[in-house]
Amino acid sequence: MEATELIKKVRKIEIKARGLTRQVFAGEYHSAFKGRGISFSEVREYQYGDDIRSIDWNVTARFNHPYVKVFEEERELTVMLLVDVSGSGNFGTRGSYKREHITEIAALLAFSAINNNDKIGVIFFSDRVEKFISPQKGRKHILRIIRELLDFKPESKKTCLNEPLRYLTNALKKRCTAFVISDFMAPDFERSLQIASNKHDVVGLRINDIMEVELPDIGLLYLKDPETGENLWIDTSLKSVRQRFRDNWLYERERLNEVFKKCGVDNVTIFTGEDYVRPLINLFKKRS
Repeated sequence: MEATELIKKVRKIEIKARGLTRQVFAGEYHSAFKGRGISFSEVREYQYGDDIRSIDWNVTARFNHPYVKVFEEERELTVMLLVDVSGSGNFGTRGSYKREHITEIAALLAFSAINNNDKIGVIFFSDRVEKFISPQKGRKHILRIIRELLDFKPESKKTCLNEPLRYLTNALKKRCTAFVISDFMAPDFERSLQIASNKHDVVGLRINDIMEVELPDIGLLYLKDPETGENLWIDTSLKSVRQRFRDNWLYERERLNEVFKKCGVDNVTIFTGEDYVRPLINLFKKRS
């Protein structure tokens, strides 16, 4: 992408994301994520009504009198965006590719984090960790992230969620809020997701296109897998073919929902060509 064109696109996304953040999004983000981190503050003498689970037994034994640990909410969070840059992001049939949708959603979350005085970092992934941008604050940092979202060229076209989830678990020692933005069309990643969600507050944002759910009745259709390069012809005039295609998507959706549920991961599905703000706000309201 030419430098001047890239600058224009960065500016366009910045203006849109800033506007949405200030007008409709900031409050929902704050209520959904602020105060979810807890850090140790001090110990004090036990008082009637204190939770016995907070008793510090080492200090209690030393002074022969019960003491409790006092914790406080962490007002500054670290937010990580795990962004899928695999080949399937270059698909879309509603005037918007999945990657474009992912870019705008990531920018919106990044500006929301900065407006709430949080740090923001990114892990770009395909079937490997393609790039890691460490969490920082500031407009300059945000604009760098947007430039990378727009112009990043991955080495691989395939998808694997295990690698970025393991990287997240190992690289960030302190608990963070992690948004995984992907279509989640990947081999089994339940174990890695469970480990990551035990340490961090993980949220799944599933980006799909309606053509991945329902095929149109238009006769012979040529399909090509953007990740593997495999291709085939299918006859969409056959109702059985269209139904089997839809049933497969519904099965995968239920399977994925079960994985999210077992791992305690909040999630939402967002389709290209549709407003992404409302689904995000509804998701965040459920967390408030």
